[in-house]
Amino acid sequence: MSVIKTENLCYTYSENTPFEKGAIKDINIEIQQGDFIGIIGHTGSGKSTLVQHFNGLLKPTAGKIYVDGEDVWEKPKEIMKLRFKVGLVFQYPEYQLFDETVESDIAFGPKNMGLPEDEIQQRVIDAAKIVGLPEKLLKKSPFDLSGGEKRRAALAGILAMRPEVLVLDEPTAGLDPIGRDTILDRISEYRAQSGTTVLLVSHSMEDVAKVTEKVLVMNNSRVAMYDTVENVYSRAEELAKIGLNVPHVTRIFMALKQKGFPVNDKVFTVDQAAQQLLPLLKKEGK
Repeated sequence: MSVIKTENLCYTYSENTPFEKGAIKDINIEIQQGDFIGIIGHTGSGKSTLVQHFNGLLKPTAGKIYVDGEDVWEKPKEIMKLRFKVGLVFQYPEYQLFDETVESDIAFGPKNMGLPEDEIQQRVIDAAKIVGLPEKLLKKSPFDLSGGEKRRAALAGILAMRPEVLVLDEPTAGLDPIGRDTILDRISEYRAQSGTTVLLVSHSMEDVAKVTEKVLVMNNSRVAMYDTVENVYSRAEELAKIGLNVPHVTRIFMALKQKGFPVNDKVFTVDQAAQQLLPLLKKEGK
């Protein structure tokens, strides 16, 4: 059974006003337990609107959304239970920090779940460890942390609730390359160890290729593609027509293959490129 399923899901902002805008239209997708999915699309394509339906932050204008087979909006009064099950980390999640200490900020979600104090403390420690946040920082004000540390603290606050599905909306936005790689590596490690379903919204085709297994492409408020990374990225010309470009390294290998070099053009990351080129260079004695 799918962990998330949508049926003809639609959402319209400012409905029945002069500013009416259809943000997502007729979305029909299924997400399986354990999937690691990248969600990409140009600005305004509907990515963020879509994922905000997954934990009930937005109510569909039309259509249905199911989590673990249950209609999310059949029992509106129980929507909070859904938000413990589907954790959403917003773009610039450091703006979600608000408490006096990092520790109490991370503990906020578990406390609202009604967990005993000893379990809350253990979850705080575990979550901080997962994101690579030293225990010595837990007693500090979250506003004394660096940008990257704030990002990790906000992520820890969601992980402490141990959601069945983790949704990340541009979690690396505004970070330097080291900070971006740190966040992506932590997310990948967490998913590998826990088996949690992870949805990563991103503008970076490179980041999506590096860590995810499937890609959902949004265009003009609809799903344009939904398949494995390899199958989606192989449709480079179609992606370009909707304003998206495959990673630079992919384009290089496509060009090399066209020129007759014995390479596979299904290369999407620098690591994959190295794995292909090194044997060729050794063969040539270089």
